[in-house]
Amino acid sequence: MAHPAQIRIPATYMRGGTSKGVFFRLQDLPEAARQPGAARDALLLRVIGSPDPYGKQTDGMGGATSSTSKTVIVSKSTRPDHDVDYLFGQVAIDKAFVDWTGNCGNLSAAVGPFAIAGGLIDPARVPDNGVCAVRIWQANIGKTIIAHVPVTHGQPQETGDFELDGVTFPAAEVQLEFLDPADEGDGGAMFPTGNLVDTLEVPGVGAFPATLINAGIPTIFVNAADIGYAGTELQDAINSDPAALVRFETIRAHGALRMGLIKSLDEIATRQHTPKIAFVAPPVDYTASSGKPVKVSDIDVLARAMSMGKLHHAMMGTAAVAIGTAAAIPGTLVNLAAGGGKRQAVRFGHPSGTLRVGAQAREERGEWVVTKVIMSRSARVLMEGWVRVPGDAL
Repeated sequence: MAHPAQIRIPATYMRGGTSKGVFFRLQDLPEAARQPGAARDALLLRVIGSPDPYGKQTDGMGGATSSTSKTVIVSKSTRPDHDVDYLFGQVAIDKAFVDWTGNCGNLSAAVGPFAIAGGLIDPARVPDNGVCAVRIWQANIGKTIIAHVPVTHGQPQETGDFELDGVTFPAAEVQLEFLDPADEGDGGAMFPTGNLVDTLEVPGVGAFPATLINAGIPTIFVNAADIGYAGTELQDAINSDPAALVRFETIRAHGALRMGLIKSLDEIATRQHTPKIAFVAPPVDYTASSGKPVKVSDIDVLARAMSMGKLHHAMMGTAAVAIGTAAAIPGTLVNLAAGGGKRQAVRFGHPSGTLRVGAQAREERGEWVVTKVIMSRSARVLMEGWVRVPGDAL
């Protein structure tokens, strides 16, 4: 019996923020995978090593967590005033499913450096030494991101002294601007119900306040105390409790229904990446997963978020955009947990430490408008060359 040989595809394995994934230039993909569809999904699943009933992704590039089961496709942009188009695919670990419904804010930090190094940016736009502002069209959600990438000798600078909680080693700082981050993905308003706070009724769980917001990524915010938590929890406290995971997924499904993201509860299985669910609390002292003490004076609010059914080890970049946006708008649960009032930035405590996010918000004719959310991440190449997959993978 003849077996197909493996094919090899140019690829780069990169860390961006607290995530990592396999990056491709669109032009380097096999022809069948250059368009959205079954062939593309099948290829990316095989690259990452999914579906894996063992939950380890041993036969692929994935790291068996939501933060490391990711793929990115980048191409020169055909849109005016943009350099590149960026498409993000969140690959399920134990299912044959690639979720294209949202962005990855962490990997957004790696798109600019990848585009510069991959020759996707007009050389005239790249300084010999300085900072290159890469205008990115985030194709999943139809939004603009500007990445300010440090450049040395015409190439992205990767080493530096910028420290990011959740990442072991320092690196060069990449500042990200998420322009007009509200009204994401499905075309809904920033507050799809029209309210800053709703009462979310979840059968078997209870009824409690929730802020349902579309900014960065559709997110459901609840108070930690209302669901039995302190807001200082680390991963094991949630992820080792099967009943808690089921409870969070149930809340997420009812929140998605209330936001208009799904038409029936059973559709939530097809939206693993969005919406996110997060819980917040007023600041207190706690110890991060690294053993580092986080003092109440270091933070404005506590925040924890679920990603692909598990508590995230730090904070998703898109959820950080949602936190920054909600914190800037008086009356949301995030804002109230942070002490209320108007603010242009918030520093929140997450399982791995702290993160500062800035937001520019204003009220126009009774509606809140957020023009920009700013935060800093870092990125670097971990490996580059080719990934190999069996020839019949597509």
